[in-house]
Amino acid sequence: TSETWQRVMAVNATGVFLCMRAQIPHLLAAGGGSIVNISSVAGLQGFAGSTPYVASKHAVIGMTKVAALDYATAGIRVNAICPGVIATDMITRVLDEHPEMEPMLTGMEPVGRLGRPDEIADAVVWLCSDRSSFVTGHPLVVDGGQQAG
Repeated sequence: TSETWQRVMAVNATGVFLCMRAQIPHLLAAGGGSIVNISSVAGLQGFAGSTPYVASKHAVIGMTKVAALDYATAGIRVNAICPGVIATDMITRVLDEHPEMEPMLTGMEPVGRLGRPDEIADAVVWLCSDRSSFVTGHPLVVDGGQQAG
């Protein structure tokens, strides 16, 4: 529905845009820094029946790449994390209500399990660190191998 489109785009795309718009002046004043947006593997491929979500996550990757190009010379690196299925509170609630879905969700990940939130946090820390100083405009996939297949 149009309402679903508006709600999903407001959170996933407009929210990222507004956060970057608020962060960039501070990073410019500081002489640089790093922004890490959260997209999804859905930002790299399509999933049937998920047009608003997929479009919003593609938008995050597009905004990430544009901002990386716009602010690279100012020392601002902008990247995105593209998680696979992560055992967040939302996924845990879904599995509590529909335990029959767990084999399907874990089966999406070649490693045979859901990702953990701390694994996403580790990727964010790396992208914010000097160890990734030459990485910008990159959608980093953290998905247990889902995109490999």
